[in-house]
Amino acid sequence: MNDQPQSFKWIGTRSVRPDGVDKVTGRATFGADHAMPGMLVGRILRSPHAHARIRSINTDRAMALAGVKAVATAADFPEIPSEAAGSGGEGGEDFRQMSDNVMARNKALYDGHAVAAVAATSAAIAEQALGLIDVDYEVLAHVIEIGEAMADDAPLLHEGLITKGVDPKPSKASNVAKRFEFALGDLDAGFAAADVVIEKDFTTQQVHQGYIEPHAAIASAGGDGQALIWCSSQGQFMVRAYSAKLLGMDIADIRVIPAEIGGGFGGKTTVYLEPVALMLSKKAGRPVKITMTRDEVFRGTGPTSASEMRVKIGATKDGRITAADATFHYQAGAYPGSPVQLGCMTAFAPYDLENVRTVGYDVLVNRPKAAAYRAPGAPMASFAAESVIDMMAEELGIDPVAFRMMNAAKEGTKAAYGPKFRAIGYEETLQAVIDHPHYQAPLGENQGRGVASGFWFNIGGQSAAAVNINEDGTAVVISGTPDIGGSRASLALMAAEVLGIDVERIRPIIADTSAIGYNDMTGGSRVTFSIGMAVHQAAGAVVEQLRQRAAALWDIPLEDVTWQDGQAVAAGEKAAEHEPLSLAAIAAKAGKTGGPITGNASINAQGAGPGFGTHVCDVEVDPDTGRVTVLRYTVVQDAGRAIHPSYVEGQMQGGAAQGVGWALNEEYIYNDQGQLENPGFLDYRMPVASDLPMIDTVIVEVPNPRHPFGVRGVGEVPIIPPLAAVANAVKNAVGLRMTDLPISPPRLLAALEENG
Repeated sequence: MNDQPQSFKWIGTRSVRPDGVDKVTGRATFGADHAMPGMLVGRILRSPHAHARIRSINTDRAMALAGVKAVATAADFPEIPSEAAGSGGEGGEDFRQMSDNVMARNKALYDGHAVAAVAATSAAIAEQALGLIDVDYEVLAHVIEIGEAMADDAPLLHEGLITKGVDPKPSKASNVAKRFEFALGDLDAGFAAADVVIEKDFTTQQVHQGYIEPHAAIASAGGDGQALIWCSSQGQFMVRAYSAKLLGMDIADIRVIPAEIGGGFGGKTTVYLEPVALMLSKKAGRPVKITMTRDEVFRGTGPTSASEMRVKIGATKDGRITAADATFHYQAGAYPGSPVQLGCMTAFAPYDLENVRTVGYDVLVNRPKAAAYRAPGAPMASFAAESVIDMMAEELGIDPVAFRMMNAAKEGTKAAYGPKFRAIGYEETLQAVIDHPHYQAPLGENQGRGVASGFWFNIGGQSAAAVNINEDGTAVVISGTPDIGGSRASLALMAAEVLGIDVERIRPIIADTSAIGYNDMTGGSRVTFSIGMAVHQAAGAVVEQLRQRAAALWDIPLEDVTWQDGQAVAAGEKAAEHEPLSLAAIAAKAGKTGGPITGNASINAQGAGPGFGTHVCDVEVDPDTGRVTVLRYTVVQDAGRAIHPSYVEGQMQGGAAQGVGWALNEEYIYNDQGQLENPGFLDYRMPVASDLPMIDTVIVEVPNPRHPFGVRGVGEVPIIPPLAAVANAVKNAVGLRMTDLPISPPRLLAALEENG
């Protein structure tokens, strides 16, 4: 859907993915595919306890084992003061806590916490060596759930942790790291003006990003102090900066080469293995490779938070929301840093509200530290808010999409978290749902339809790009952010649009940290927006040089040369004397007109366009088993401008699929000892192809006026509405409101039996 006239040759086309052939033929190299001469195998010893003081670690027996070349513990890493670590992605971290998470110092804070590592000549020897490391633990009381962690007598993970964001400042330590609040208007007056007020509690469970490729890294520390890291991550510059900090090295002494990445979804925006592999390599004097097992991925990396939430909404009889209030408690894991602040900021953002407040609490528990997961914090908050929105629409007897339209945010709406929206496309997504045949399709017995909306900010950030013209007129586009969702294709299309040449004559590559300027991570839905802006500028600089070269060849003023459809065209009085010069023709003579033709751009991109989406979900519930089958699913989203529609659609479908899994089956399950009982894809139930219908997509295009091609980020919005869309559909199918996720068969069946 696009009310704007199409005026592009390449933008909006569906070119072949540059990396597609290598990936489908198995030639692409991922993190675990790389090897180096003399390489050792690294393995990590992990705590079996949810909470334990480490009295001592004795590695003598492990080091004495033939074939073991190095052993590392926290004692080998420098102690780092507390200092914020900018991630360039979807949330910052603290370096001290990051160091403690990479290798436990003093206490193990969750089942799976790394406590030691070995490097040996074979995997078998490395595994044997782990069994020879003697760790003396003092097992401590642990706490797994939010409510228990917030109790006055709860076991403390960090004895010196004082809650931030509370006035007056508490004098007693607790497991609540921080309180957040965002407010607008007069909440009391808003609820007093309401004819109907609905308040409800909700919970969601901890879920993992579920990327197919486990974390993997190989590190080689040279005798000259220089180090090389090859790894799968969402940002090679992040890996370089974090590894340097944790090992006390200069950034210039580390080169990080990005491998292809088999999924990340926010879960690879920090380090786990890379500093450990590098430390082992420094000690052993040989390259060290560490690859996580699936068990380690679940136990030792960051899932997203579980949540406990309360939402209260008031509205008039005619359907105008007068006030909205929410309180969110999110699990941070063992260290502060849940995405609860983002949940507070996004929960009610789709709506034009005069009176609104959100309060959030960052709560520590004995679980792995939470990491980003695709629109971190927003899906949970949206589940609660959009469920109550549906409840209110039902109470008032108003169609749920019409109710959302009546209260929709639009250009000029002031969000509770601060800014006024510029041009946005939320109303357009709602209208597209109303116009879609899915929304009016008939339903059968035990079938229901749910709708929900979602919002994500999208970000810009620091980006560097280069465009180099080869002697034959082909071009190389260089960027520094790993390609997760097809960004190389999008960058090539944007460069082709500016240069005016066939996209097949452009080769996009992802450079290592020594070959391109600094880039923030692939995260926050920033890459096509921010890197695209840098590529646009770099390609524009190339066009200026091409005009200059043509002017020199023709001996005419620069202002008499235009660039049209990939060639220099003469204008002015002598236009008829000169035939157009193609890019290839100018490139062939570059040596005679000034040398290589290159363009570079380094920016801190501003003006990211907020993204909105609305989803429609049909389900069928088996009342005898509690099984929910998704029958039909439609995703509608404002992409600003779909640079490569196929990859935009893929992002929309992928987010919906992950959200459906979150809504229906996925959860971390812990036993009484605080140990994870389902650390694998057999017991952690992610949706597979047979669980899902073909997910329909509708791309709405309301161009972002602050981007040269109108781009908005698209990767995170589609995971936000599904939790509520599925829950609302289940409610409409069986008349029962499920407020606790996942709506798994045992949980739904028990609720159905309890409610008759």
